[in-house]
Amino acid sequence: MSPSIPLQEMIRAIRSARTQCEERGVIQRECAAIRAQFRQSDNDGRSHNLAKLLYVHMLGYPAHFGQMECVRMIASPRYSEKRVGYLGAMMLLDEKQDASLLITNSIKNDLSHSSQYVQSLALCTLACIGSAEMCKDLAPEIDRLLRASNSYIKKKAALCAIHIIRKVPDLGELFAPTARSLLAEKHHGVLHGAVVLITVLCECNPETLERFRKAVPDLVRIMKSLVTSGYSPEHDVAGISDPFLQVRILRLLRILGRNSESASDTMNDLLAQVATNTDSTKTVGNAVLYETVLTVLDIKSESGLRILAVNILGRFLLNNDRNIRYIAMTSLQKIVGTDNIAVQRHRGTIVDCLKDPDASVKRRALDLSLALVSASNIRSMMKELLVFLSNCPPELRAEATSGIFHAAEKYAPSQRWHIDTILHVLTTAGGDVRDETVPNLILLITNASELHCYTVHKLYRALLTDISQQPLVQVACWCIGEYGDLLLRGECQEMEPIEVSADSVLDALETVLQSHMSTPATRGFALTATMKLSTRINENVDRIRSIVSIYGSCIDVELQQRAVEYNALFKKYDHMRAAVLERMPVIDRNSPGHTNGDSMGDVIKEMEVDKGKQKLSQQPANQVCDLLDLLGDSKESDQGGTVPVQPINTAKPVGGDLLDLLGGFEPTLPAPAPAVTVYEKNGVTLTLSYEKQSDADVTVTLKGCNSSDSDVTSFTLQAAVPKSFHLHMKAPSGDTLPARGLAHVTQVVLLNNPNKVNLKMRIRISYSSQGSCIQDTVQIDSFPGLS
Repeated sequence: MSPSIPLQEMIRAIRSARTQCEERGVIQRECAAIRAQFRQSDNDGRSHNLAKLLYVHMLGYPAHFGQMECVRMIASPRYSEKRVGYLGAMMLLDEKQDASLLITNSIKNDLSHSSQYVQSLALCTLACIGSAEMCKDLAPEIDRLLRASNSYIKKKAALCAIHIIRKVPDLGELFAPTARSLLAEKHHGVLHGAVVLITVLCECNPETLERFRKAVPDLVRIMKSLVTSGYSPEHDVAGISDPFLQVRILRLLRILGRNSESASDTMNDLLAQVATNTDSTKTVGNAVLYETVLTVLDIKSESGLRILAVNILGRFLLNNDRNIRYIAMTSLQKIVGTDNIAVQRHRGTIVDCLKDPDASVKRRALDLSLALVSASNIRSMMKELLVFLSNCPPELRAEATSGIFHAAEKYAPSQRWHIDTILHVLTTAGGDVRDETVPNLILLITNASELHCYTVHKLYRALLTDISQQPLVQVACWCIGEYGDLLLRGECQEMEPIEVSADSVLDALETVLQSHMSTPATRGFALTATMKLSTRINENVDRIRSIVSIYGSCIDVELQQRAVEYNALFKKYDHMRAAVLERMPVIDRNSPGHTNGDSMGDVIKEMEVDKGKQKLSQQPANQVCDLLDLLGDSKESDQGGTVPVQPINTAKPVGGDLLDLLGGFEPTLPAPAPAVTVYEKNGVTLTLSYEKQSDADVTVTLKGCNSSDSDVTSFTLQAAVPKSFHLHMKAPSGDTLPARGLAHVTQVVLLNNPNKVNLKMRIRISYSSQGSCIQDTVQIDSFPGLS
């Protein structure tokens, strides 16, 4: 290929290449020719060659050897070469390269050039690749150009000043006086640059924000002239006069009016005028209206104006454009807590968005619908949410069930309604509910003593219909085991009477035990229910004994253990079977617990919580030793004399506590100490309680809870004690803390103190919250009563 071919022919040759290998060959030959011509001192086609090199760079091939040619062409007196040189510098150079420093003097000279086009090239290049050092050197020149009489240069200089302030925020004071004077310009390009410049200044410096609040009347005047002006072909876009400038002014007004009564009062009338006079039938008008709504909701606006803003968002919900509906619901979600009554007026439209085929719109509609649930509309809203749940996409079911449970628990008009709602959810989407749903529902049923008969009949019928929903089956088995005698009586006034025999109940439970769909936890519920029926019914005890004995050799260790214990009840402790298997008492969820002895006084003293929050990362060995070095002897820790830190990463089967019926056979031991909060930060609370099992053995129970509005994930605990202790950490109940305290994670630590020394413990807490990883350390120096 000839080295002097025009740019058009090179492009044509590259595009005609049939393979990538052929394309690379064309480019390599052309780049070699360009290099050779760059080495010549009298090269008349420098701009031509650099233009071809820039095209090669756009295709993704290396073109760094043209950087110095860009520097030489920028210094050229010819405008054609200077233009290509500046373009090459913006594409091939950046602020991290040393070559960019070589053009600083050329840019400074061109900023004082007599041609506005040369000045424009220098301004654009500085705004694109200017480093902090270049900005400091050339900032006075930019301030001088901001005061020039040429509007073309002023708007370029304003945009360059924005880059300088972002690079060096301390230079903002230099441009603040000039920026205020630019608001008196008539040229829309200069006004646009001035508004953006003031916005950046206000965001960087709070003191500057106070100064520019005095400019609110000027901004209001400019905005009114745009709204009331007639047709202008230079600035009209779909019937809106310069919507880009309007949006920028509204954003600046939002910043200036935030937390300022006087500034907000000045702009209230303008915002009302824009909200009522802007055409909402086109996208351009909707963009201006959306910025107006955001400004109204963010400043200290009047109540009537806020209602108008919410109504505009309500109109957006009726728009055919899904993007507009999405941003409307996103904005309503942010204000539903402060303007709930105004948002409630659009509840019907929001609920209709649950039927939208777009997944993003449907998710936003679900979040907003759950936020709108209140005591006055709980029945109607729950009907809509349950209908949505029946056709809900799989990725939204967990969120929908969690929200429905939370709303039902908070606003339930009656216990029966509450139970019916949860059972409906379990029947529809039982596989997507959280693990804590089963114990929470059992607690609700236990406390609703007048509904025991109704609940057991309803759950029995659900069990006969479908055994695929495991949480529903677990609750049904538990209720049948507890209230099987009420089921056999058939005296339920709330439901149509049905004749139930003992054999049919045992058949249902045996079906659950033998089903391949049943999880080990579900079989545990069913086996316990079968055992409890031995005291609820007088006949078929032999059948129950045979069912239980079958699982004494089950491959599942948990189920086998239960069966062996139940067989022992039949054989050795039959006289105690009725007492052991009696009904569960009513449980108070808020009860702190009961003790058999005197409550202990001050449980834990001198707790020091490490206030430093660290991002999770790969921990060096010496940092692990810091956790273990409880006695301050880092040398011994390095020699291997420490207790290893055991991470928590396995989950305990759900329902284990409910199945532990024989826990009462253990010898009576001293009562556990009351739970004490040892950590409380970011909504995460960690409580500690301990119980002395013997002279040398102590059981420490750690319980984590989350009171924030978002779930906490990857929740792990690590513990360390002095070398004279033996530590064993059992598996936790989970690694996720649901929002609003819906459930907790429990971790049991077994300690052995053979030397009878004072116990010290250090706990490291790690978790992820709202996208950030957090790690804290708790030091516990005293456990009174254990020494």
